[in-house]
Amino acid sequence: MKSRIKVALIGGALLGLVCVAGAYVRSGFTASPVFVFSLWYNRVIIGLAVGAPWEITTRNKSLLRGALLGLAVSFAFYSSTGFQDPVSFVAGILYGLILEAWLGRSENSNN
Repeated sequence: MKSRIKVALIGGALLGLVCVAGAYVRSGFTASPVFVFSLWYNRVIIGLAVGAPWEITTRNKSLLRGALLGLAVSFAFYSSTGFQDPVSFVAGILYGLILEAWLGRSENSNN
C-alpha cells in the first residue's frame, strides 16, 4: 500500500502541473502565484485521496471511486474560488478517474 500512495501522490503532482499550465494559459498568463499553487496543491490532495489504502474492488467501482474523490476534492477548490473555474473543477473529476485507472493498471501488473 505504501507504493500505491507514493505513485498516486507523484501522479497528482504531475497532473497538477498539467492543470496549472492549462489554467495559466486560460487566464491569459495573469493567474496569481497563490491561485496557481492552490490549484496544483489541490491535485496533489486528489492523489492523496485516491492513493489511500482502499479496499480492493471491481475496476468499474474503483474508477467511480476515483471520479467521486476527484469531484469531492476539486469541489472544495472550485467553491473557494467563487465558482469561477468550471474547467478546473471538471478536470479534477477526470484526474481522479485517471489516477485510479493508472493505479489499477500498475497494481494488476504487480500481481
